[in-house]
Amino acid sequence: MGWDTHQTDSTNCDGQTSYHYSMCIVYPSTFILGLPRQQRVPRQASRGFSLMELLIVIAIILTILAVALPKVNQAKMSANELSVTKQIGTIHTGQAQYNSQFGKFAIAMSELGPPPSGAASATAADLIPNDLASGKKNGFTFQMQGTPGGYTITANPDAYNGTGRRSFYSDQTLVIRNNWGPEPSTASSPEIK
Repeated sequence: MGWDTHQTDSTNCDGQTSYHYSMCIVYPSTFILGLPRQQRVPRQASRGFSLMELLIVIAIILTILAVALPKVNQAKMSANELSVTKQIGTIHTGQAQYNSQFGKFAIAMSELGPPPSGAASATAADLIPNDLASGKKNGFTFQMQGTPGGYTITANPDAYNGTGRRSFYSDQTLVIRNNWGPEPSTASSPEIK
């Protein structure tokens, strides 16, 4: 780098005619914009991410999802199964109230549910919510049948290993039983403790 001076009636650094002395900086050919040519960053490389960087980020995100999704699904199924045990308890409470009001147990879920219109009666006692009385709630299908001395309740997942991993059974004894597997739970299935 050096200094160049121009005299009157000569061209200055900006290419304009100058009538006095001026100085301008002359850069050697190895320097452009104050940086050596080797240190310059091409404009195209500084505009965004490279393909390799994007692929690495996508691979990291997919790895995190592969680890997290099974845990999320297991947590959802566990929550559904816990909810089913609470809903079976709600049905037992409704059956106890139904028995005290009408002297018998209900033989269908609709008998415990709300009436379509008007006051509650033995055909629709309004003791459990409508969604439970319809027989489907939280990814499980509930069924109730009358027996000579009481009733049975079964709850099976709509999609095994999707909405639940267990099926449930209960009756007028209030004991809830479960079966780990796609087969429906029965009176001989293990008790939930």
